[in-house]
Amino acid sequence: MAQLEKTMFREYDIRGRVNDAELNATTAELIGKGFGTFLENRGIQDMVVGYDCRFGSVEIKDGLVKGLRSTGRNVIMVGMCLTPMMYWAQYRFDVKGGAMITGSHNPKGWNGLKLAAGLSKTLVGEEISELYGIIEAENFATGHGDYAEVTIEDDYAADLVGRVSIPKKLKVVIDTGNGTAGAFAPKIFRDAGVEVIEQFTDLDPDFPNHEPDPARKDTVEMLGSRVLKEGADMGFAFDGDGDRFGLVDERGEVIWPDRYMILLSRQVLERNPGGKIIFDVKCTQALEDDIRDHGGVPIMWRTGHSHIKAKLHEEQAALAGEMSGHIFFVENYYGFDDGVYSGLRFVEYVAGQQGPLSNIMEGTPSYLSTPAIQAHCGDEVKYGVVERLTADLKKDFDRVIDINGARVVFEDGWGLVRASSNLPELVLRFEAKTPGRLEEIKKTFRQYLSKYPEVSEKWENE
Repeated sequence: MAQLEKTMFREYDIRGRVNDAELNATTAELIGKGFGTFLENRGIQDMVVGYDCRFGSVEIKDGLVKGLRSTGRNVIMVGMCLTPMMYWAQYRFDVKGGAMITGSHNPKGWNGLKLAAGLSKTLVGEEISELYGIIEAENFATGHGDYAEVTIEDDYAADLVGRVSIPKKLKVVIDTGNGTAGAFAPKIFRDAGVEVIEQFTDLDPDFPNHEPDPARKDTVEMLGSRVLKEGADMGFAFDGDGDRFGLVDERGEVIWPDRYMILLSRQVLERNPGGKIIFDVKCTQALEDDIRDHGGVPIMWRTGHSHIKAKLHEEQAALAGEMSGHIFFVENYYGFDDGVYSGLRFVEYVAGQQGPLSNIMEGTPSYLSTPAIQAHCGDEVKYGVVERLTADLKKDFDRVIDINGARVVFEDGWGLVRASSNLPELVLRFEAKTPGRLEEIKKTFRQYLSKYPEVSEKWENE
């Protein structure tokens, strides 16, 4: 019976540390055999594989491909790329199988796999569990799959650039945190007519400047400083595999994804009146309000790119987005999360408006809110803690949205706690109409969390 660290198999992807116990060529081969069998059971023969620039990615890729081919899967290798480039290649070659080796925004030393079993369809909880069961039982399909290497960079770039029309030249700082997006994003933006200032775009898996995570304060603060220095119109920060982006305005002030989604929603609703727009439980109430005000249908759903993609297609929505910066365009795109394409669409919208970005944002509804805050909690206990905490909160408060953790809704704000799918931590976020009330809601949640010794009292990114 094959033994793999079960905590690597998360809600919507696989994440683990690159070492002898978790992710390496040997365990990747087992994952490849398991995933190849998973695809065989669904009649999927062909698949695309790509990988990022992290330590261990090449070795994991080699093991994965060996395992996939041993089950009879035919592998189209697109090489080092962004996660959305792998998704794009599924459409380009019309194949349903897909695997991307990436640690996304996780710290140095981590890696992982995002797995697809359909166009714009990545595995979710029950399917991840099924995959783990196949590996554990070692009940693998057998065969001799083919292998081909292809280059997609130029065709992908041309497709994205051809889908936008930017009416005036804007100056944009692009920070990729030394992650894989540095090899692709700057050129694509230049091809679209944007003046690009590059920051930390050299590939370096040591991530010497900051982790490639646009949700971190240090990332957007460094980006904001460069925007001010250069007199740029805005700045983008891309995560390690390019499927999400962070934003600062011309003043160097951060605009969190649930806020910039207001503008993207307006753009989509102009072209698709009455359209449905999906957003996750971490998003601001202002987004829901503005979607309604502009004739759209707002739908709140679970956090996680696989969950959001599934809901997007179930509802036949025009757009979806998460507080983390995953944005999914169906209108004029494929329905998967692509940070580069979403950034281009944002520039297209802003370039068609009057005044600087900060003025445009002043015309949107707003609340006082925190960024996503993290509190350490072990992988093996975090879901149980959230389940018990949710039950406690539902006893004491009238409105608790429990589609993903617990979002407690008050008349003048809300607070959220949920288990991170990628790291051993709980994720919290708070919003209110006044600074005093925001602190009161945070204090309430601290009191409830203090009952659980498994949860660290120290909050990161607060």
